[in-house]
Amino acid sequence: MRTAYKVLAYLVAAEVAVQAMVVVWFVAGLDKWVEGGGVLDKAAMESEGTPFPQVVGIMAHGINGFFVIPGLALLLLIISFFTKVRGAIKWAVVVFVLVIVQGQLGGLGHDFPWAGALHGLNALALFSVALYAGRRLRGTTVAVVEQPEARTATPV
Repeated sequence: MRTAYKVLAYLVAAEVAVQAMVVVWFVAGLDKWVEGGGVLDKAAMESEGTPFPQVVGIMAHGINGFFVIPGLALLLLIISFFTKVRGAIKWAVVVFVLVIVQGQLGGLGHDFPWAGALHGLNALALFSVALYAGRRLRGTTVAVVEQPEARTATPV
């Protein structure tokens, strides 16, 4: 269970990195498309085709952020109850809460741009906490330590 916990924690951190990559890929593609005369409006976003290839990045960001990462965080929380490591549940709860906050800030960012800024800041916190949660189990393997035999005085 400890290995599963570590893998899930690291997967959450990796998915946060993927989120940053795909959203920047989208923005870079959008910039290139707008420089070429393209216009991004509601009609372009709701059209059947893709106005530029990198628009897939924003779709991947949404799917990953609303389904994949919350699923991983929930699995991490469930697994944390079986790891038998002090603090595992606490850090899984922190990851899970940050994921919930992240989703809410992402949704609010459409109405309140400052929430979008906090969405980016919370992503950094989530990345850091998920890495910490995984790394703190790195040295918790059970090791058998040989004890020297106790010498006792025997009466003569």
